[in-house]
Amino acid sequence: MRTYVITGGTDGMGKGLALRLLGRGDRVIAVADGAPKGRLLLAEAERLAAADRTVFVRADLSTLAGMRAALAEIATVTDSVDGLVFGAQRFRPRREETEDGFEFTFALVYLSRYVLGHGLVPALERAEAPVIVNIAGPGGLPGVVHWDDLQLREGYRGRRAAMQSSRCNDLLGVDFPRRHPGARTRYVLYNPGFVRTSMADPLPWHQRLLTKSLATVFAQSVEKAIPPILRLLDRPPAESVTAFMRGRPLPLDGEDFDPGRARRLREVTSRLLGADAAGARH
Repeated sequence: MRTYVITGGTDGMGKGLALRLLGRGDRVIAVADGAPKGRLLLAEAERLAAADRTVFVRADLSTLAGMRAALAEIATVTDSVDGLVFGAQRFRPRREETEDGFEFTFALVYLSRYVLGHGLVPALERAEAPVIVNIAGPGGLPGVVHWDDLQLREGYRGRRAAMQSSRCNDLLGVDFPRRHPGARTRYVLYNPGFVRTSMADPLPWHQRLLTKSLATVFAQSVEKAIPPILRLLDRPPAESVTAFMRGRPLPLDGEDFDPGRARRLREVTSRLLGADAAGARH
């Protein structure tokens, strides 16, 4: 029996993956904010006779307090993690700021992966073949890191925020083995492509209708999107960091995977996380 931590594990791809892992006899620690969806996951786990192998950690991963609380609670239920899957995402058409003063998408989609990924390294290193799978957007829609305005206070658009977070995650993956030299944990950046999930729910009704209509025709189901991720969890790549687009390997070249830019982002992130909430706003 292996132990997997899945952020966003009560909805969409995270939930689908959690149920597949539970169904084959593994243990799952699902981290998410919504209690109702957490209860639904626990009920489905019970129907799979997997209630004793399912843990729901309720935490708001858009806040630093929530990230730290998740790490603390995970530590109380396991000292070893075979796989960490980052699936927590939530589209915001309008700019929102967290209690720490960070733009919401930057906090949830990038900062939580930074904090949990580095924070769980000791538990991962105790496993036989540890792996982190960061479900992000390598090789997908273009985007840039707005170094002078990471919190997107000027010209915010939901897609712009999402694409910036994807590029930040590319750099996070590239920097991971440099932050943890000699670690056995493999870091995988994975883009599943267009998948039918609830990501469009926060959109205005007309955009939501269009997106869901397109998804019906062009997107793959959660069930079809999961097997490539399972294969990566079961047989992590030999390389310390890799990237895939719907199962197809991507070259780690160009600006998106530049080690110098990755180091710069790590230094900026370290300063942000070292600042208090008031300082993070400036």
